[in-house]
Amino acid sequence: MKPVCRTVAVILGTAATVVASVPASAQSGGASWYGSGHRTANGERFNPNGMTAAHRSLPFGTRVRVSDRRTGRSVVVRINDRGPFVHGRIIDLSRGSARALGMGGTSYVSLQVVN
Repeated sequence: MKPVCRTVAVILGTAATVVASVPASAQSGGASWYGSGHRTANGERFNPNGMTAAHRSLPFGTRVRVSDRRTGRSVVVRINDRGPFVHGRIIDLSRGSARALGMGGTSYVSLQVVN
């Protein structure tokens, strides 16, 4: 996720950098997939063939349309886990949702919250 703007503020003699970023409801960036795990962060059993995903900040249960920018294919997934923990990636898809998108390894995707 690229910052929209960067502001430096001086508060009581201490410099702090404030980064305003793109809202989680409309993001673009790298996506990867994962296919192993026992439990997700929300406590449910991980289903590698399910249409689920991991996101750092969206609430559990949020439905997100993930569109592959290269192929134009899209899929709706439910957020049930936290991640990804790799720099430059915005979402980790379950193996099933990655297959539906036609992903092999990583892809550049757009996210849009749907409800």
